[in-house]
Order: sequence, then C-alpha cells, then structure tokens
Amino acid sequence: MKRYAYIGALGFLAVITTEFGIIGILPQLAIHYKIGIDKAGWLLGAFALVIAITGPFMALLVSGFDRKKVMLTAIVIFLITGMVSALSPPFWLLMLVRILPAFLQPVYIATALSVAIEGSTKENRNELMSIVFSGVAIAMVTTVPLATWIASISTWEYSFVVQAIVSAIALFAIYLALPPIPVKEKKSYGSQLKILSKSTFIVSTLMNFFMIAAWFSTYSYFAEYLSKAKGMNETMVSYMLFIFGVVGVLANWVAGKMLNKSVTKTTALFLSGTILIPVLLYFSGTNTSITIIVIGMWGFLYSPSFLNASTYMISSAPEAMEFANSLATSFGNLGVTLGTTVGGWIIVNKGIGYTPWITVGFGLLAFAMILLRAFCEKKFPAYPSQNVFL
Repeated sequence: MKRYAYIGALGFLAVITTEFGIIGILPQLAIHYKIGIDKAGWLLGAFALVIAITGPFMALLVSGFDRKKVMLTAIVIFLITGMVSALSPPFWLLMLVRILPAFLQPVYIATALSVAIEGSTKENRNELMSIVFSGVAIAMVTTVPLATWIASISTWEYSFVVQAIVSAIALFAIYLALPPIPVKEKKSYGSQLKILSKSTFIVSTLMNFFMIAAWFSTYSYFAEYLSKAKGMNETMVSYMLFIFGVVGVLANWVAGKMLNKSVTKTTALFLSGTILIPVLLYFSGTNTSITIIVIGMWGFLYSPSFLNASTYMISSAPEAMEFANSLATSFGNLGVTLGTTVGGWIIVNKGIGYTPWITVGFGLLAFAMILLRAFCEKKFPAYPSQNVFL
C-alpha cells in the first residue's frame, strides 16, 4: 500500500537525518572537541559499526512483535538522541547517544519495507521499496543540507535540533496514520538463517559491503573534501549538499523503475559512479562550475545505493525478505564503517585529495562480486542453495 510506503519514507527521513546529518558538521565538531577529523568521523563510523554487528540479531529478535510498535520504539530512540546531542554534551556522551539508535535502525528499515510491500504484486514491489528508500534522498535534499546550513550560520548544536524535530514529526505520523500491524505468521529462526548457506546471497552481501565502502570513503568527509580540496566555505558546502539531494530524489525514482526491469543491470549502472566520479573530481580541479556538475552526477549515481544494495541482496533470498534486508542494512553500514575509517586514515596520512581513489578500489571489488554472482548462477542454476565456497 502506497500510504504505508510514504509513512515508512517519513520515518526513514528521520533515521537518515540522524545518521548522516552529522556529515556536514564534522569539521565543526572536530574543532569544538579539539580532536582530529578522523576521530570525529567515528561519530558516523561507530553508529554504522553497531548496526553492522547487531542488526541481523535485532531483526530476528523483534520479528514476532507488532510492526507499528517496533517502528514507534525505534523513532522514539532517534528523537531522544537528537534532543540530548543538541545540549552539547561531553564527547563520550555524544558518542553514546549516537550509538543507541543504531541498535534499532535496521529493525526500522526492515519493518517499514515489509509493511510497505505486504500484499503487493511482484511487479510493483520494487517501486514501493523505492518510495520507502526515497526518505534517504529526501533527507539529502532537505534536512541534511538544512542542518549543515543552520550550523554554518549559528552553531553545530542546532543541527541536532533539526534532527530531533524531524524525528518528532515522523513519530506522530506513524502513531496517527498506521493501524496496529501484528505479525500473522512468525517465521522460524532456522528458515530465515538458511539463506546464509546460499552462495549467491553471500556474494551479494559482499557486493553491498564493497559498494557502500566505496561511496563512503569519500562521502563521509563530503564537507572536509569540498572545503580543503575544492576551496568551498561552509555555506557553499550546504548548497552542494542540497544539489546532491535534489538529484538524488530523481535518481531513486529512476532506480525504482529500472529495478523492475533488471536488478543486476541497474545495480551495475549506478555502481559505475564509484569509478567515474573520482576521475571527474580529479580533473575538475578547483573549477567551481565543473565541480557543481560533477556533484550533481555524484548525487544521481550515489543516492540509490542503499535501495540497489537491498534489492540486489533480497533478489537472491526472497524467501526471507526481512532478514535479508536487515543483513543488507548491517553489511551496508559495515561498509560505511570501513569506508569512513580508511578515508579518515588517508586524510591524516596522505591528504584529503587522495580519498576519491579509495572509492575506485572498493568499487572495483564490488564489480568483481557482481561478476562472481553471475558465475555462481550460471554454474549452479539448479542448486541455488549450494555454497560454492565449500
């Protein structure tokens, strides 16, 4: 049902605003807490790491609970995080309240997707999923650049106020518009865990991991990169985030349509940006006009990455969609952690200008996984659960 998909997207907007709204203010946080940009990056990296470690277990744990209550609980935690962070707490407390909602982020995403596509036909399933995932792109065009812009004209604390407001709106929308949604039939843990024996699912998981690591080795330091490598001030960076997000909304819509035709080709097309964008960023130099065009292309090719990753993984394990999606979220966030960590290390030891080339390396690994999955499907067409690694 489209109404449920749009409600799920609103909650996703709150989730992404909390997770990625911090990207535009990392330089300010580093200055305020007198720490390096690589350590400040752990406010994003630690969030993603908790998701990666706990996501699948949390999804299995709550798989029998009323879905409305699960979504409400998750958004309440995100609201509390925004409120506490806005009070400028000590760094250890800021890190703690950043980590808490990470436990329920994959639970929210998996639940929102299952609610959105329940009762849908196979033909419009990917389109409904793209509506839910449009919350990512909308956050990039509205709340993330807004939070960065407000921080640039006042203080970074107001960025977290924006996050809290968005979470409060999502909380009321879910409470008022969604009916109770009890789980009709709880799947056994064994039936869901069985997908871990499928070679195609394992390879698809690795593709997700490398693809997200590729994008986030540079995107995590978006503000730092544009400031140091392209000479833009904080206000200009907020405008770039806005352009990035505007194009991203269109990209999610396009990707949703394309996924209905071919999941693999669509994923590969958008993945090509991990190789194309770093090259274009290098040759754009400090030419602002060309850089703006490249950032628009960057936003288009990057924005559907989470949608593509989830769809690509679910297509290899449709019998356990919610668990597969929780794993997609977990390994995607593990990719965020790896990309952020490697990117931060490169910045400290080599310089900010080298981070896009990390994107190329991880991108090539992701392409290799797409080819490997094609090989597995061709080699063992009659045995989808056979593990070729054993």
